[in-house]
Amino acid sequence: MSRFEVPMPQMGESIAEGTVSKWLRAIGHRIEKDEPILEISTDKVDAEVPSPVAGILVEICVEEGRTVEVGTVLAYVEGDREEGISSVEESVHSQSLKSSFVDSTVRKSVIDHNQKSVIGERSGGGTEVERLRDRSSPVVRKIANEHGVSISNVPGTGHLGRVTKTDILRFIKDAKIHSSHRSSESTTSPQPDFGSVSEVESGPHSEIDIWDFFYNEVEHPIFPVRPGDDVLPMDRLRQLTADHMVIAKRVVPHVHSVIGVDFSSVDRQRVKISQREGFRGRGVSYTAFVTWACSRLLVKYRNINAVLSGGDIIHRASVNIGIAVDLDPGLIVPVIRDADEFSLIETSSKINDLAVRARSKELSPEEIQGSTFSITNPGVLGTLVGMPIIPKGTSAILVLGAVEKRPVVIENLEKGVDEIVVRKTSLFSLGFDHRIVDGADAARFLLELKELLEAFPENA
Repeated sequence: MSRFEVPMPQMGESIAEGTVSKWLRAIGHRIEKDEPILEISTDKVDAEVPSPVAGILVEICVEEGRTVEVGTVLAYVEGDREEGISSVEESVHSQSLKSSFVDSTVRKSVIDHNQKSVIGERSGGGTEVERLRDRSSPVVRKIANEHGVSISNVPGTGHLGRVTKTDILRFIKDAKIHSSHRSSESTTSPQPDFGSVSEVESGPHSEIDIWDFFYNEVEHPIFPVRPGDDVLPMDRLRQLTADHMVIAKRVVPHVHSVIGVDFSSVDRQRVKISQREGFRGRGVSYTAFVTWACSRLLVKYRNINAVLSGGDIIHRASVNIGIAVDLDPGLIVPVIRDADEFSLIETSSKINDLAVRARSKELSPEEIQGSTFSITNPGVLGTLVGMPIIPKGTSAILVLGAVEKRPVVIENLEKGVDEIVVRKTSLFSLGFDHRIVDGADAARFLLELKELLEAFPENA
């Protein structure tokens, strides 16, 4: 019989790790093909992992609660019968979309099974600490190979001395600095050995890797713990949120513009909608009105619906608006794709559906990716205005402040005097990437958004 790997699946383009939440089957249990055998959790979604074949669960490699990289083998299933490579490929090809992420791993398991056994015998020596230290991630091994560096020469700071991406990049950077000093000094004194870094001195890879580190890696400073302090490790969602916020602020020069909006016209439309047949007792949120209005303006303001990529500006073909949903604790931003194609009522239904499924962790990976513009509404919790961080891969985000009754000065044209009246108003804050969005364009966008909401069309 053949043993088949069950790997940690790739649940989205930005998700690199997953946590084993619960094993649904125990070792020795009989399972059918595509039958769920465990539940996993990522920072965005939860999912079940199915068995690639029918057979017996013979080994569990990752215990509940552990977080591992995508592609890590979680378990082994012993198939019912010996299957050739061609039959495995045919079987995998016919699997449903839900289990398609395991196909390459299943084929590799069959092809390399005997090779792995031989390699395991050859590398069986050494202590557990030594074996774990040499077991680096694919990214680390790739960087080491590109620069001709032996991982065994790199001081590791990870678990049990494991070499991390930060370790290998720092090692290469230091090696380049020392190499530069060597070339500028006319001395014959012995120089330190940096593990045959063959490409560091002449190739551009080192600089590229350092910039890659700057744009993708975060090391948070450590502070002393005082008596009586309560120290809790960050969960995976909080870790990723922390890293993403640092990177977003590190890369993008943030600028914010604020404008006040009168919601009187929107309120009148909300009342009319609530009185329609089939809508009694169901309202349309302020967020839905703002989302609908933004979707129409983003088609015009292309640089706000864009992203800076290297030396290019990518104007997105679609208007995909991410709506921040409070999970208490945590936050997730499901996406309304092609938002400019929906009516106001359709937009409201989309927002409600995504919010409900976000809080119950029923979103698919595709529903939290591909945003081109984001909207967040802390105003529902009483916040007057905010200065948001722009999500990575976009150029702008809009914050809605609390919609409250406030005194407003208006001009009474009939009487020719100014009057103080009570109106429902809100403050909007637009955070934008000043590399590609000029302040004047941001101001014009906010002004048109204000005008559209203050004279909201009845046929929206």
